[in-house]
This record gives sequence, structure tokens and C-alpha cells, in this order.
Amino acid sequence: MTTKYAPAPAHDHLGHSMKPRQLTMMGLGSAIGAGLFLGSGAGVQAAGPAVLISYLVAGTLIILVMWALGEMAAANPDSGAFSVYAERALGRTAGATIGWLWWLQLVVVIAAEALGAAGLLFSVWPVVPVWALALAFMVVFTGINLAGVRNFGEFEFWFAILKVAAIVLFLAVGAALLLGLLPDAASPGLANIVGDFAPQGLGGIAAALFVVIFAFGGTEIVSVAAAETEDPEHSVGKAIRTVVWRILVFYIGSVFVIAAVLPATSEGLASPFAGVLDTAGIPGAATAITLVAVVALLSALNANLYGASRMVYSLAGRGEAPRFLTRLSGASVPMLAVGVSVAFGFIATVLELLFPEKILPALFQLVGSTCLVVWGSALVSQLVLRRRADRDGNPLPLRMKGFPVLTFVGLALLGLIFAVGFSAESSRVQLFGTFALIAGIAAACAVAARVARRVPGPAGNRTGR
Repeated sequence: MTTKYAPAPAHDHLGHSMKPRQLTMMGLGSAIGAGLFLGSGAGVQAAGPAVLISYLVAGTLIILVMWALGEMAAANPDSGAFSVYAERALGRTAGATIGWLWWLQLVVVIAAEALGAAGLLFSVWPVVPVWALALAFMVVFTGINLAGVRNFGEFEFWFAILKVAAIVLFLAVGAALLLGLLPDAASPGLANIVGDFAPQGLGGIAAALFVVIFAFGGTEIVSVAAAETEDPEHSVGKAIRTVVWRILVFYIGSVFVIAAVLPATSEGLASPFAGVLDTAGIPGAATAITLVAVVALLSALNANLYGASRMVYSLAGRGEAPRFLTRLSGASVPMLAVGVSVAFGFIATVLELLFPEKILPALFQLVGSTCLVVWGSALVSQLVLRRRADRDGNPLPLRMKGFPVLTFVGLALLGLIFAVGFSAESSRVQLFGTFALIAGIAAACAVAARVARRVPGPAGNRTGR
């Protein structure tokens, strides 16, 4: 008997020096970033307090996706994660398409987080221009990712600790403000919530939903990092359980406070955490939370650069990307994979210099719906691989409860989100763009696979088969 869905690929020599606590905090670090500190304000502007519905729908979906990923990652930890699982469940082209789609998504997110952090820092320290700050961030975090996974994991652990503490403090201040416990600030109570709950109706909720999806994107990086974690069979389950409930508490709690304190028309939603603390009248608190938001964005950048480099490394090891990207440094880091994953971030800093304040909004629009496709592939792959394992009598170290009902619930939620998305013009354009991108990637992967089969020698071989 085997506890694996299928044999692990032979190319994966990344080592296992990441600690379970680092894995858990990485999951938080990748998800608590631009989407919460910047995107939450955009969500309230789009839907008003009804943005909470968007967060509840997306939050339920991400719980189910993470449970599905946890089952697969515990059984077969691999740096290609859901790309590898999609390949084993649905075929080579499907696996490669999902891998490249996620890599492209993270490449864009890395640039967005560098620019977002730079913009926030510039708002309190308007000395160095945004593009130069973003460039400095890209250089520093490229170096951190090249230093080795143990050092990277420890850095990410303390980054995440800081921002989690800040969010807890923010929730405490927000609760005190809403309950009227702050002597120098008038409590808005729940007037903003109950007064005009959904000012833009279903269209606003749909528009906000794609902002929210972007916010939760990155949580799935836990399944990628499992390949370099000690005792992944046990670590993954604990990390996923911890990450899921913490993210929901932090996101739902923070957004509730923001929507209750700041009306949908408030200028404070441009930096919603600072806007709430300004309303609370706490001296220096807005500046402090802005600096914490900078740390949060850089932490997410750090984690997403790790995830992107490991995904393209896995693709190269499976013959879906140039083989030189599997080259490891002395610290067991895929250095060239890191290099290609940060390249767009450096390009984005130049674009910010040429087109100030136009690049970050465009980046937000590019990646929202790609998360849905990746999550959908994870649910379908788990459905196929779990049934295959049960049919073959293979025991699994972690089993998703409520299977297959909850997997189908997740797929139904995805279908609902797509239906709502196609009902609104703004998200409809984004969805069509995503599907066009997927079709292009799939066509390129299919052609590349056909060419590879015709090429003799190592270039035409597949590892891990």
C-alpha cells in the first residue's frame, strides 16, 4: 500500500528545512497583503457594506479549496502542488496550463505588492519616489529569496507575526470605536451597515467579489511550500486549519469595522485601515498602521516570490519550461527560477516611472479571476484523485471531511461566482480576458508537448513518470 496519489517526481531535490510554524505563517503572509490593506477599501466602494457577502462567499470557497489541497499535499508534497495534481487527474496539458496560469498570476501580484508598499510608504515619507522605493523592495526581496529556504522562512515568520499583531490591535480599536468606548471619537454605531446595505445592488456585490477573490489569492501557497517542510504529512493539515480560520477572522472582522466606520463614499477608503484610525482620533496611529501595511505587503511579496519560483521550477522539472530553470544554488534555491519570477516586478517599476499611479489599478484588474480557475482545478483534481485512491485502496494521511458533498459544494460556489461575474459588465470583461489567457496558455502547452515528443534525447523526456 502507498499513501501517495502517485509517485513523487524524481527531479525535486529542494530539501526539507522549513519549519511547520514557518509554513503556517507563510500561508498568512501570502494572503494578508495588498488585498486586505488596499483592496478592502475598493471592495467597500464597489458594494458598500454588502461587501461582507462577497467576503463570506469567497471565504467559504477558500475553506473548501484549502481542505482539498491539504488532502493532496499531505499525500504527495510537491513544489508544483495543484499543477502536479491537475496533471495526474486531468492530463499533462491541464497541469501545465494551471501551473503557468498561477505563475503568471503571482508574477503580477509581486509587482502589485511592491508598488502598493512603495505607495503607502511614500504617503508617510514623501522623499523617495514610488518607483524607486518599489525598485529597492524588489532588489531586497530577491536577495532574501536567494539566501535559502530556512532563512526565508524565518524572515517570513516574523514578518507575519508583526502584521497579525497589528490586525488584532486594529480590530480592538475598531470595536472600541463602534461601542462608543473612545472618549474623543463619536461612534458611528451600525448606521453605515444598516442604512444602505447594498447601494449598488447585485452588480456591486459582483464587482466586489472579484476584488475579494484577489484578496484571498495566495493562500494556496501552503500546498507549494509543503514540499520543503519537515514532516509534511502532519504539518500541512495543521497549517491549513490554522490559516483558514485566522484569515477569515482577520478579513471578515477587519472589513466589518471598515464598512461600519467609513461610508462607501469616504475618501478614507483609499487607505482604509488608516482611515478608520483617523476617525478614532488616535494620534500617530494612522501612520503606524500604514507602516504595518507596508510590512504586510512586503511579507506577501516575499511569500509570493517564493511560490512563483517553486512553481516554475516544478514546470521545468516536468519538461514544461526550459530545463535550466531547475538549476539549484549551493543553498538549494532555484536561483534562475527566482530570477525569471521577479523580472516583471522590475519592469513594473519602470512602468510606474513612465505612468505614475496608473500601474497598480491595472494590475489589480489582471489577476482577480485567475484565482477562481486555479481553485476550480484544485477541487476537480481532488475529486478525481480521491476517488482513484479510494478505488485502489490507498490510505491517505489527511482526508477531507464530507467528501464528495463538500467538494461539489465548492464547485457549485465557483459556478455561482462565475454566473454572477458574467452578469456584471466590469467582471464580464475580466472573465473573458481570463478565459482567453487560459486558452492561449493551453494551446502553447499542447504545442510544446507535441514538439517535445518529437525531439530525441533528454529534452524530449519526462521526469517523474
